[in-house]
Amino acid sequence: MSSLEVSARGAAADAIAAHVPTLVSDRVASRIFAQDATLWGEAAEDEASKRLSWVGLPRSSRPLLGEISALREELREDGVSRIVLCGMGGSSLAPEVICATAGVDIVVLDSSAPDVVRRAVSTHLDRTAVVVSSKSGSTVETDSQRRAFEAAFTEAGIDPTRRIVVVTDPGSPLDAEARAAGYRVINADPDVGGRYSALTAFGLVPSGLAGADVGALLDDAEAVADLLAADDEGNPALRLGAAMGGTEPLRDKLVLVDAGTENVGFGAWAEQLIAESTGKDGTGILPVVADGDAPTHTYADANVVRLVSSADEHDNDADLTVDTHGLPRHPDSIAAEQPGPGDDVPEAHLGDSGSLISVSGSLGAQMLLWEVATAVAGRLLGINPFDQPDVESAKKAARGLLDQAGSAAEEPAFVDGSVEVRTLGGDWLGDAHTLPGAVTALLAQLDESSGYVAVMAYLDREEDADLEHVARTLFDHTGRPVTFGWGPRFLHSTGQYHKGGPANGVFIQVTAEPDEDLAVPGRDFTFGEFIAAQAGGDAQVLAEHDRPVLRLHLTSHHRGLSQVRSALSTSGA
Repeated sequence: MSSLEVSARGAAADAIAAHVPTLVSDRVASRIFAQDATLWGEAAEDEASKRLSWVGLPRSSRPLLGEISALREELREDGVSRIVLCGMGGSSLAPEVICATAGVDIVVLDSSAPDVVRRAVSTHLDRTAVVVSSKSGSTVETDSQRRAFEAAFTEAGIDPTRRIVVVTDPGSPLDAEARAAGYRVINADPDVGGRYSALTAFGLVPSGLAGADVGALLDDAEAVADLLAADDEGNPALRLGAAMGGTEPLRDKLVLVDAGTENVGFGAWAEQLIAESTGKDGTGILPVVADGDAPTHTYADANVVRLVSSADEHDNDADLTVDTHGLPRHPDSIAAEQPGPGDDVPEAHLGDSGSLISVSGSLGAQMLLWEVATAVAGRLLGINPFDQPDVESAKKAARGLLDQAGSAAEEPAFVDGSVEVRTLGGDWLGDAHTLPGAVTALLAQLDESSGYVAVMAYLDREEDADLEHVARTLFDHTGRPVTFGWGPRFLHSTGQYHKGGPANGVFIQVTAEPDEDLAVPGRDFTFGEFIAAQAGGDAQVLAEHDRPVLRLHLTSHHRGLSQVRSALSTSGA
């Protein structure tokens, strides 16, 4: 039996008590599942009318199961035992968490870094199949990766049409091109946005080919669909959405803490769903995937979310536990919330103004839960949860810089060892002339009551993985939430919030010279030029929105990275 549990205390519980009755009387849950596009206002109606089919995916995606199973067997007979996914945003993050949770291997290529691409295309090519996922069919990152694999397969004497599977919307440029070239194409539901696409072909095809039980994933989601569609005060999606978007004043940071959940990497998937859906019009909810335990600081502007294991579910007279066969066991507990399952957060972590949410459930159930809750939060915030205007602005800026590839980069403010230091978004550097001094100057711009720090690393997330831990150090040193994003993948996630959300972030961008550049076959730019343009375009748009940006470019990868790690680990202490 699949189950979901959402419990809350503090400001989150107050928001549930304040908003859920109205959400029920307005029939928000049933109207979402009826695909009512009017729920988010007139301005959002056109977009919403084309983005709500995700509510029926637990049933409508069933025909894919047989196709995936047959294709997996065919690839296995062809000697394939390694699946690589080329995709961005929801197209890559959903399969990553599905496969990690299932304990099966998949290589996710969502980077433009030449060293990363080279490693992916040169490893065990003889037993590799590639899934190329692009909703629009025009994503430059994915197109470039596809071209690299086509060239590599051809050079190795392998027919690329037997090893590359394309997932895209029907009628997209990639759909027509791939079919004409003889590739296997699987179409996704065109009325589902990328970040809501976990249970479409974008999530299921690569995961199923890698060996995950995607049928069970759909089973778990379908088991809770009627519950999440119910106009009832025990509906966990209404409760979670109210806690996320209905606190007064708004707690616009959502600190996601893995407290032993079996859903491996779930925070990264939820991060892109929430940030890209809500971060616009100067408002939104910033998800912060915590590195380690819950923060020791009290954040008056944050909800702390504990993602706990379903095995920790227990009956407690003060908990709200909902199973898929009925209503809440304790419906009277809605207004007076208590700690949820496995909740051992010390009071010092929350303080008098603390706000805690605990969530548990199987992966398929939670994916549908958070999608509905995010849509509900969007209604409470008064925004359109289905568009991403500032993602496109960064893409446009990157394309402009790519057209200028080869031109001289702007001069650094100074060079410290193996790091070139550049600043954008205002005259805030002062007389700093060292890397630690520049970091300190940037952190001095941080609003101590509402600000956050974003570290954006356009590096190799496998080889440079330990850099991610600087987020926790900065988190502890500054007393403010810190996000960490690997470029360019975060551009399809928190990148929207950075530019469209509240103007209270400070940004640290880390780039590097590749060990060796790599040409994009059939294009007049290289992967190195492309990722440099993506980083530059992102920084440019942030600066245009008056966000302070510190750009750190490593001229020697290992020495420069050591300097950056040291500076970010000590500055602000």
